[in-house]
Amino acid sequence: MTGASLGLRTSASSGSLQLQAQSEGLQSQNLYIVRKTSKIYGSGAREKGRFLTCIFRYSSRRKIGMLILIVFAILAFMTGCITVHKDNDLESTALDLDSRFYNQSHHLSSFLPIKEVLQYGRNTMVNEVTVCHENTGLHPSLSHASASSVSFGAATSLKNPCKDFAFPPPPPGDRRRIGPRPCPVCYAPVEQAIAYMPSSPSASPVLRHLNYFSEENPIKTEPRGGSEFGGYPSLKQRNDSFDIRESMTVHCGFVKGCRPGDGTGFDIDVADLRELEQFHEVIVASAIFGNYDIIQQPRNIGETAKENVRFYMFVDEETEAYMKNTSRLGNDKRVGIWRIIVVHNVPYTDPRRNGKVPKLLLHRLFPNIRYSIWIDGKLQLVVDPYQILERFLWRQNATFAISRHYRRFDVFEEAEANKAAGKYSNDSIDYQIKFYKKEGLTPYSAAKFPITSDVPEGCVIIREHIPITNLFTCLWFNEVDRFTARDQLSFSTVRDKIMSKVNWSPSMFLDCERRNFVIQAYHRDLLEQRSHMAVARSYTPPALVHDRNLTKRPPARRGKGDRRSGSRRHRKVPRNRENA
Repeated sequence: MTGASLGLRTSASSGSLQLQAQSEGLQSQNLYIVRKTSKIYGSGAREKGRFLTCIFRYSSRRKIGMLILIVFAILAFMTGCITVHKDNDLESTALDLDSRFYNQSHHLSSFLPIKEVLQYGRNTMVNEVTVCHENTGLHPSLSHASASSVSFGAATSLKNPCKDFAFPPPPPGDRRRIGPRPCPVCYAPVEQAIAYMPSSPSASPVLRHLNYFSEENPIKTEPRGGSEFGGYPSLKQRNDSFDIRESMTVHCGFVKGCRPGDGTGFDIDVADLRELEQFHEVIVASAIFGNYDIIQQPRNIGETAKENVRFYMFVDEETEAYMKNTSRLGNDKRVGIWRIIVVHNVPYTDPRRNGKVPKLLLHRLFPNIRYSIWIDGKLQLVVDPYQILERFLWRQNATFAISRHYRRFDVFEEAEANKAAGKYSNDSIDYQIKFYKKEGLTPYSAAKFPITSDVPEGCVIIREHIPITNLFTCLWFNEVDRFTARDQLSFSTVRDKIMSKVNWSPSMFLDCERRNFVIQAYHRDLLEQRSHMAVARSYTPPALVHDRNLTKRPPARRGKGDRRSGSRRHRKVPRNRENA
């Protein structure tokens, strides 16, 4: 066997013999390996050995050798790319976030953390801050109402039946029914209301991208304000959040994670989270905490809304237990039309504060919705959701609508009324109003027109979910978390600060119009108290009435001989007393 058989060049030099000997040894070793593997792996392995021998035979040729090296290099590069891609997939699945949240979200939130370590003064505790990015774009195929059979272009040619509607005069007074009452409202027919739904989201002035802070260990740096759930933003961070820019990062509750409801406080079961994170065009939401209210079933809901609009009711474990004990809540997690979402690990001891979380942070629990209607747990919806959206948003070209208070328009008057009714601690209310007054809050007057009121009736909120409305409710929640839970006191401050930066403001409609599409019930304790009082008034002990009748003697009829001697009517007076 020569060196040429192995594809090695021979020469006449003295080193050729040594090289030939080495090549012969290498060849014999290769032949031994081929024979050994053929015994183990059979005929298939024998073919592989022949293939490798052919490769070694022609590898001495430079061009062929270089070509083989290039092929191997390409294969190695592709293998490395595939390996890195698999490693990234493994890292993503190792995160706390559910992988289905990425795959099924159209309004996709990219939770790629930007981490920085902050040291607060002399405090040795280090807080790790993460910025949660959120994309506010909607999937193009889902930008229009799936329930609508009429295009938006065709809807513009339809005649609006409410075009010539004139607001009627108030009804005459009724002594038997004092206080606010509903007034007439003109709604478009359901099919026409659906057709008026805009085909694309409304423009968000200035603000395009809204991100949220997440903190591993929230640190309180100031004596007042904030919580473990909402974080402890400093006064500088608070003031900076009112400086509207194209891209912003703010505190907005759920501060301990980028996926609201997953280990952040106000925790929700994974199966329920997956449902909330799906795309929803229109939802109706409410909440009952502390078993404070009796769930009210909506009425006059059309078939299209029943099929396409989701109704979600957030409850805590106490309310869930009551529903199960009264056989209202079954295994399907439904009570009538309401889909019940049970909240664990509620962040506050006050049920009213817990209710502010879904009320003001609905866009964080539902990252992929277009429109929402919030109603308090004591309210009963009696008008189709599509008709409400058409009347108060689409017809008015508004993105946020809320009713004004039926009686008060001034924040200072509202604060005094809250103190008189014992709604909250007087010291806390005084501190909040004094703080706002230093910032420039003034009593309401006609000079604020076209603003019609500084005090809302916040039990109903109708909104489109775009960056500017999401920012508004984030900052509103931060004020509620910093000061008192009476959101009527902080509404105008947040509104006015945003209005000073961008051309946007919430629409405020009349309270009597609100009372047209919701019926207000009493809280559970008042209802139970009234029922007990009604039973007590209707209960009359029959035994006592029967005994009273027995002891009462009927008047006796007297004859002429039974007349009393002292009676003035029958007493005989002599004509002459002296003669007598």
